[in-house]
Amino acid sequence: MTSPPVTVVMRTKNCDWVVDQALAALYAQDFTDFELLVVDSGSTDRTLEMVGRTPARVVRIAPQDYVPGAVLNDAIATIRSPVIVFQNSDTVPLHPSALRRLLAPLRDERIAASFARQIPRPEALPWVRRDYARAFPERGPAPEWLPLSLPFAAMRRSVWERHPFYVDAWGSEDTEWGVWARRQGHSIVYVPDCRVMHSHNYTLSQIYGRRFIEGEADAFVHPDAPQGPIRAIHRAARSTAADALDAVRRGAWGECLTAPARRAVFHWAHWRGHRHGARRRRRGDTDLRTGQRIVLSRHESVR
Repeated sequence: MTSPPVTVVMRTKNCDWVVDQALAALYAQDFTDFELLVVDSGSTDRTLEMVGRTPARVVRIAPQDYVPGAVLNDAIATIRSPVIVFQNSDTVPLHPSALRRLLAPLRDERIAASFARQIPRPEALPWVRRDYARAFPERGPAPEWLPLSLPFAAMRRSVWERHPFYVDAWGSEDTEWGVWARRQGHSIVYVPDCRVMHSHNYTLSQIYGRRFIEGEADAFVHPDAPQGPIRAIHRAARSTAADALDAVRRGAWGECLTAPARRAVFHWAHWRGHRHGARRRRRGDTDLRTGQRIVLSRHESVR
C-alpha cells in the first residue's frame, strides 16, 4: 500500500472540549491527501470516542510514558510519508487552505520545516494576546528566539532522520530541533498567512510548570546563555513594566496588580528549571521525571 505524501501526527489526552473542532477543521482542508495518526496518552473523557469517528489510526500509550520527544520519534518511526505535519489536539486551523499554505514552502527542497501563525482564542487574556502577538507576527519572520513551534507545523521526514527529536529534557523538543536545523544550515519558514487558533490562559501554577521545563530544556539547548537569579529579576521587572504600561493604556487598572506575580513566576520558574537542567547536564543525569512531574501535575491535558 502506497503511503500518502503527508501524515498528520496529533497527540491527545483528555481534550474532548476542543478535539472535535481540531479534527473537523483538519478534515475540512482543501488539501486532502493525508493520513492522521493519533497518539493518546491515557484519555479518560470522550476524546477517543471523538477520534474514533474519523479514519485516524490510533496508538495508545501509558500516561507515565509521555515524553514529548520520545513519543514523536516513536510515532514518526511508523510513518513512511515524506512529510510529517504536527497538529496539537487543541489547535484549530482557521481556514480551509491552512494545511496547503503550511505545506507550500516545502516545495522548495532547501526548506526543512514550516510553522503557522497562532491566533489566541477569543477568551485569551490580554497578557496572552500580547505574548502571542510578539511570538507570531502578522507579517514578516518570526522572532529569532522562536525557530520552530509544533502546534501546527510541517517537517521533512528525511531531515528528521538526520536528527530525531531530543530526549535530554522533557520539553521544548521543537525549539531544540529548530536550533539544530539552523546550525546545520537548514531553512525553516514561518507562514503568517497560515492561521490557527491556539492559546492557553495558564494559572500561576501552570505557568510555573511550563516555564520550569522550558528552563530545564534551555540548559541543554543553549548551554552557554547567561542565566542567574539577578538576570531573572531584571527580566521579570522589564516584562512587568511592559504589562503594566499596556494595562494603563487600556484602562485595565486591575491588571497592574496581577502582572508582578505572573511575571515573577514566569521568570523565576525558568531560572529554577535552568538550574536543575544545568545540574543534570554536568552530572550526565538522564532522569527526566522531575520536569515531567512538575508540568504534568499542573496541567496533564496540555499537548
